Amino acid sequence: MNPDLLNGSTLAFVGDAILSLYVRDYLVKLGITKTKELQNRSILFVSANAQAKFIQSLMTENFLSDNEIKIFLRGRNHKSDNKAKNADIVTYRQSTGFEALLGYLYLTENHSRLNEIWNKMIQTIDKEPILSE
Repeated sequence: MNPDLLNGSTLAFVGDAILSLYVRDYLVKLGITKTKELQNRSILFVSANAQAKFIQSLMTENFLSDNEIKIFLRGRNHKSDNKAKNADIVTYRQSTGFEALLGYLYLTENHSRLNEIWNKMIQTIDKEPILSE
C-alpha cells in the first residue's frame, strides 16, 4: 500500500481516527474523567469548524511544506458522497483536507511531523477561552 496512491477520502478516513486518538489521549492525560466534559472538549479539536480554522492558520503561517499542501488539497478537493452535518461545504472540505494530511503523515510513518502539527494544534486550541474556564 502506497499512501501516495490513496485518494483524499481514504487518507482522511485514517486521519480522522488518528486525530480522535490523539485528542482522547490528550484530554484523559489532562485528568478529565467526566464523559460530558470529554465530549465537549473533544469538539474543540475534531469539529469541522475547528479543523478548518486550524488548517487555515497553518497555511497563513506557512507552516506546511509544499508536499503537505499538496496532500491537504488532495483531501480537500476529493469528491465525496458525505455531507457536512454541522458545517458548510467549504469548511467541511477544508477539514477533510486536514484529516487527509494527518492520515498521510501517519501512513508514511512521519510521526515526528505528525506530532509537530498535533503540538501546534494543542497550542492553538489552548488559547481558546473555553479551555481556561
